[in-house]
Amino acid sequence: MFDTMTITKVAAGLFGAWLVLLLGKFAGEELYHNEVHGDAGYVVEVASTDAAAPAEDAVDFSAVLASADVGAGEKVFRKCGACHKVAQGENAVGPYLYGVVGREVDSAEGFGAYSGNLEKVAEVWTPENLNKFLAKPAAYAPGTTMGFAGLPKVEDRANVIAYLDSLDN
Repeated sequence: MFDTMTITKVAAGLFGAWLVLLLGKFAGEELYHNEVHGDAGYVVEVASTDAAAPAEDAVDFSAVLASADVGAGEKVFRKCGACHKVAQGENAVGPYLYGVVGREVDSAEGFGAYSGNLEKVAEVWTPENLNKFLAKPAAYAPGTTMGFAGLPKVEDRANVIAYLDSLDN
């Protein structure tokens, strides 16, 4: 079947390839090492973390919501569309969002994968509660199963809420 010479050639090829891989890794680490040598050439002064951060609610959300653009909200909603549907009763990874504005929390028909953490922070999805939740879901309801990072811009949140509110008229 296989003679000694063939087995030796195959083993030498495998060990040779492994040696080339190890040498390439070693050379790459030497060329692109992440270690810092010596002291920093300059120091950048930063604000203390103890200083009071400006209030995020400095913007009046009701005023932003009053001037929200439903069309822009539909565009921003595309980020949500991977997990949520807007047709009534059509659940996906997340619950359907038809009629969510004014609906009780954890009450989408047919969706049973709620974490239970939302009920601890709100009873009804008011625009204000949705605004806080959409800013950073994990901070608003720690332990929520929604893995979305959030919408940092208050205008985007207001537009999405206006879009969702327009669906059920």
